Amino acid sequence: QSQIAESGGALVHAGGSLTLSCAVSGFPVADYSIGWFRQAPGKEREGVSCIQPSGKLLYADSVQGRFIMSRYNANNTVNLEMNSLKPDDTATYYCAADRVHICSTYMERKGRGMDYWGKGTQVTVAS
Repeated sequence: QSQIAESGGALVHAGGSLTLSCAVSGFPVADYSIGWFRQAPGKEREGVSCIQPSGKLLYADSVQGRFIMSRYNANNTVNLEMNSLKPDDTATYYCAADRVHICSTYMERKGRGMDYWGKGTQVTVAS
């Protein structure tokens, strides 16, 4: 059975750092586009970052230069290192996977249509 599980969410102060982990079972992360998405209360889900099977990375403008996404094929995990965190980064972060489209499509669609989703992990950034 294919599953995705996020971990690493926490309460941090503005300017701090946090690393989220996305553990995948049932399929190889190297063969799928893996995306991080987030949703804050009362707001629409938005794309944060995505990595394609080729290794090409895509970041939202709001996190470019602050967040780093990495894929670890041996462990079948994908991490999201978040630096210089801001209160606006507060949200539930979700990891999702699919193999039909490229990352730009998934980011534009805010993850809509992706096959596999985790249950999310909460990130709260206090000012």
